Amino acid sequence: MGQWATYRPELKAVLALGLPLAGSHVAQVAIGAVDTLMVGWYGVTELAALTIAGSVWFVFFLTISGFGWAATPMVAEASETGDEQRIRRVTRMAFWLVTLFGVLALIPLWFSEALMLVLGQEPKVARLAQDYLRITGFALIPALWIMVLKSYLSALEHTGIAFWVTAGAVLPNAALNYVLIFGHFGAPEMGVRGAATATLTVQLASLAVVVWYALRHFPQHTLFARIWRSDWPVFGQVFRLGWPIAVTSVSEVGLFTGAALLMGLIGTVELAAHGIAIQIASLTFVMHLGISQAATVRAGRAFGRRSLPDLHRAGHVSVSLSVTMALATMVVFLSLPEPLISAFLDRDEPAREAIITIGVTLLAMAALFQLMDGAQVTALGLLRGIQDTQVPMIIAAFSYWGIGMPVAYVLGITLGWGGVGVWAGLVVGLGIAGVALMLRFWRHVGRKFPVSAVPDAE
Repeated sequence: MGQWATYRPELKAVLALGLPLAGSHVAQVAIGAVDTLMVGWYGVTELAALTIAGSVWFVFFLTISGFGWAATPMVAEASETGDEQRIRRVTRMAFWLVTLFGVLALIPLWFSEALMLVLGQEPKVARLAQDYLRITGFALIPALWIMVLKSYLSALEHTGIAFWVTAGAVLPNAALNYVLIFGHFGAPEMGVRGAATATLTVQLASLAVVVWYALRHFPQHTLFARIWRSDWPVFGQVFRLGWPIAVTSVSEVGLFTGAALLMGLIGTVELAAHGIAIQIASLTFVMHLGISQAATVRAGRAFGRRSLPDLHRAGHVSVSLSVTMALATMVVFLSLPEPLISAFLDRDEPAREAIITIGVTLLAMAALFQLMDGAQVTALGLLRGIQDTQVPMIIAAFSYWGIGMPVAYVLGITLGWGGVGVWAGLVVGLGIAGVALMLRFWRHVGRKFPVSAVPDAE
């Protein structure tokens, strides 16, 4: 009972932070699932285009979000020491960085059809994907600003707004999709462009709400006062902490995007099944991501206090929650695969049975990497909390691209295993990353500051 008493407050703290964050990610995935669902009803070719385009957009978004996520441990540490000026400086420079890279990202997104064709996608799929990305490219910057504000508010242990804003966007997004994709109520029938327009509208509205919340609850930080004013020392600090996070993110998401491209080489039906299975698997991943982000905050605050025991408790609790969630997910994926896949398809779709057959197999593979995926993302969150990002970047990039993607290509394409082989590569890459990153945290955590200088928490 004595040991449980020391862990119970940490469990409550991680859950209080992590559940709203996980809920916000689930709501975000629900928005993507609605897009996938409605575009899937519209047509299989359009669904294939959305799968590719959504993956590409997500790569840019998560990559640049690394600079927003860098604000979390830095703001958490500054908050723990009461340095409100540093909180403002860090957040402002995070805005600068995501805006700069968001503008640069518009160029490849605008001319994405040529890239799709080079990568072997069918011409119609490539053209529709570019139509989608030319609109959602302009949603990138508001989405990135929201990410910075969520990181700032999470570090200050205000995570509820992240859930309510994202959850509140699900129904408006669905309604806009219904009107714009299919051309209801006198609106033009826009197909994938309708889904993209709905995304842009929802992102702008969500940004307005999060800005209002931040200004109302933390007026003392004056976040947007003289936001045009440069602060190069802090700019450099956020950049140095953020770029390894960005590379790590693009390595992982790029692994899944690369898998989507390999599935596109196998066939349109296989790509559509992959898109649905990934959408379902994303729901579980973002739950782990919520725990990971809570772990970053708790580890960041423990790091600010220089409390090694608190840091250990944050690690034990976060890992235990991730394992529990992974085991529950495995049961669902293995027991209910067909109903999950079929929900995304029109009953009159000619390729329905083929997509379901492939999708059921892919969900079985997804069940295999639940523990690994949860382990690697939770370890990354803990390591970011102690501001250790460069070595984890190397570990992750090598695991995903030095091992995972080659295995996926050899098994899926060279040996002809198809989608199962591609997803087997995902299992291998994520598994190696999970083990290596966990070892990194538990072996490295005590080296971030002298044990002799680390008091226990009161």
